Amino acid sequence: MGLALSRFRMLDLSRQLPGPFCSTLLADLGMDVVVVAAPSDPMGVGISLLGRNKRSVTLNLKAPEGREIFRRLAREVDVVLEGGRPGGAKKLGIDYETLRAENPGLVYCSISGYGQSGPYRDRVGHDVNYLGFAGVIDLTGVADGPPTIPGVQIADIGGGALMATAGILAALLARETTGEGQYVDVGMMDGAVAWQVVNAFNWLVLGTPQGRGRTMLTGEFPCYALYETKDGRWLTVGALEPHFWRTLCRELAMPDLVEQQFADGAVRDEAFRRLRRRFKERTMAEWVAALADKDVCVGPVATVAEMMDDPQVRHREMVVAYDDAHGTRRLTLGNPLKLTATPPSLRTPPAEFGAHTDAVLSTLGYGREQIGSLRSRGVV
Repeated sequence: MGLALSRFRMLDLSRQLPGPFCSTLLADLGMDVVVVAAPSDPMGVGISLLGRNKRSVTLNLKAPEGREIFRRLAREVDVVLEGGRPGGAKKLGIDYETLRAENPGLVYCSISGYGQSGPYRDRVGHDVNYLGFAGVIDLTGVADGPPTIPGVQIADIGGGALMATAGILAALLARETTGEGQYVDVGMMDGAVAWQVVNAFNWLVLGTPQGRGRTMLTGEFPCYALYETKDGRWLTVGALEPHFWRTLCRELAMPDLVEQQFADGAVRDEAFRRLRRRFKERTMAEWVAALADKDVCVGPVATVAEMMDDPQVRHREMVVAYDDAHGTRRLTLGNPLKLTATPPSLRTPPAEFGAHTDAVLSTLGYGREQIGSLRSRGVV
């Protein structure tokens, strides 16, 4: 059946992480993504792991001719993705209202820190700021310790890239019925707030105070916590359901702890102390091997290097090999979407900066001399 999104085309103006992550997911599924960057853009095509399956074009949008070229390209595409400050695209004359006048079916997605409206609209920020506003950082870390920055970019990817992907696909699906495109406004802070669904439920419905390291899923109880091992490594224990906890206690030869799964106060603290002593009797690898097939929800705290070589990761093709533009064999991360009929694929390696400028311009009728003139004047 081919690729699920092969009939759709996108112009991607985004930089940093959220937009390129979104367009990579869509490009892997077949969408024809053309990355548009300024000729002197230091970010080039963005993070190299997010450059695959895309074409790269350089275009100076501050020049009238550059804007005209972009508008001509936008007449023929299904999606425009941008990640600049609110109002920036309008100043250049490449905003949704301008482009939809000539392409009513256009889906235009903007990813910004705080969204296109509201009192924070014009504030600058990065992942750490959005997570701070959203209450995520306050709950990240150990009890009685300082807040900690998460090790992955939750707001950028979860709140920005994934929400944008869902919004774009929803808008394309709606267009099948209405024939009209629409504007997709994604605020990364909004997305980070949405990730607070469990903590918000605990607060709004159960009235449970939320404290760092003091919630059911952040280490309040012995059944769902991290434990140091003999070699200074760490284990994850997620034996939340009673049957998992019973099995774990049996495997650890500590059956009396079964009734203390959700104990509090001194009883809980003593259970923690006993488990910490027990897990320090073996190395992380020894514990993982001993408990691997025991239905106890235990695993390692792996490093990135270990993750890249994990047999499950490799089996699921979440690390894949490819040949770059120079024929050098390299590794990259795979696509997490697994479809039986139209699976994503890695078809082309990350493009060299501006590699497809001439080819794309030629589709608009520009000849070699015209392209040369545009290049000499810094338009491309």
